Amino acid sequence: MTRPAEKHSARQQGLRANLPQFLLLVGVNALVGGMVGQERTVLPLLARTEFHLTAFSAVLTFLLAFGLVKAATNLLAGVWADRAGRKPVLIAGWLVGIPVPLLLMWAPSWAWVIGANVLLGINQGLSWSMTVTMKVDLAGARRRGLAMGLNEAAGYGAVAVTAALTGYIAARAGLRPEPFYLGVAFAGLGLGLSTLFVRETLPFAQDEGETIADAHRPMREVFALTSFRERALSACSQAGLVNNLNDGMAWGLLPLWFARGGLSVASIGVLVALYPGAWGIGQLATGALSDRIGRKPLIVGGMLLQAIAIAVIAATRTFAWWATASVGLGAGTAMVYPTLLAAIGDVAHPRWRASAIGVYRLWRDVGFAVGALFAGVIADVYGMQAAIWSVAGLTAFSGLVVAVRMYETLPIDLKGTRRYVTAAWS
Repeated sequence: MTRPAEKHSARQQGLRANLPQFLLLVGVNALVGGMVGQERTVLPLLARTEFHLTAFSAVLTFLLAFGLVKAATNLLAGVWADRAGRKPVLIAGWLVGIPVPLLLMWAPSWAWVIGANVLLGINQGLSWSMTVTMKVDLAGARRRGLAMGLNEAAGYGAVAVTAALTGYIAARAGLRPEPFYLGVAFAGLGLGLSTLFVRETLPFAQDEGETIADAHRPMREVFALTSFRERALSACSQAGLVNNLNDGMAWGLLPLWFARGGLSVASIGVLVALYPGAWGIGQLATGALSDRIGRKPLIVGGMLLQAIAIAVIAATRTFAWWATASVGLGAGTAMVYPTLLAAIGDVAHPRWRASAIGVYRLWRDVGFAVGALFAGVIADVYGMQAAIWSVAGLTAFSGLVVAVRMYETLPIDLKGTRRYVTAAWS
């Protein structure tokens, strides 16, 4: 008969204790990122050349659909994962993602492309949410920033590589269907690995929760805390929203901005890849750095660096400047992205951590939809340059909000016995 102590030790948190499963989840998230990367270079160009969309707001409807659906799915994924476990949610995400590249290959109208992005939003909301939550479960408080850095580096590194590859393929074989063959491979591999080899991690969170005073919260309270009431959680939520607002602008408008500058499809693919490439690689350092110096300095600095980089893109007209700014935008995002997730994990109690991550990711990914509306309308009325400048200003303001509102969330005891703030929430 297994004694309780032995059972607990079999589920010891930490990267070293769970390295094979952790690395498997890193690989799975790279495939999740590749599903997004297949669109980043090709889809805005496809909207103009094949579907003949002229209004920027019309081009960005795919991002509006993607962002709204992904945001809502993030919230549902967190609740579902806390109740039924992480693995079923992960598998469901891959099942929904399988038709996406097929629809993008053969869509007879833009409405079908929007439908594909509805499914992509569900795929990302379920699958990426679970790779985040499962790594937080496995890593524990001591290496949470590093865990998030590795997760996001894998995902956005794959976005970058896939964006570059699809640009290369499109320059030689056309915008459809060949670039989307990569998506078919990613979906098949992701479903197979998740079904056959990924193990459930919910018991790790349950064990961690048993070591801390119970702080069960109904979902409505978790939503209120993460969105508005708790200073650090709410500051992270607004920063995440603005971060993905500018990412949505970069995804939907920048390929068209670069094309207006006379660049070829292959050159646009390089620029589009530099941004998530720097983002992905940078997170290998920034996630771990936040475990040493704290979360707040990286979030504030990252938002301000993003704002400067976006302003440079708006103000210049050469490939060299655009490439430099794209790397800067990626570096700023790398400072912010894993650190925001680590901060949510610092504050949220293990028993409702997945739900809190879901609420944060809801607000973060609403940013895609807000960005599509904000940038699209301004671009239609005042031009693309004005839209890019506006996003730069909004990003800088968001960084200042974090500087004023957020407190440092890095665990006081780096051995993992974080004092979860519960008294103020009673």
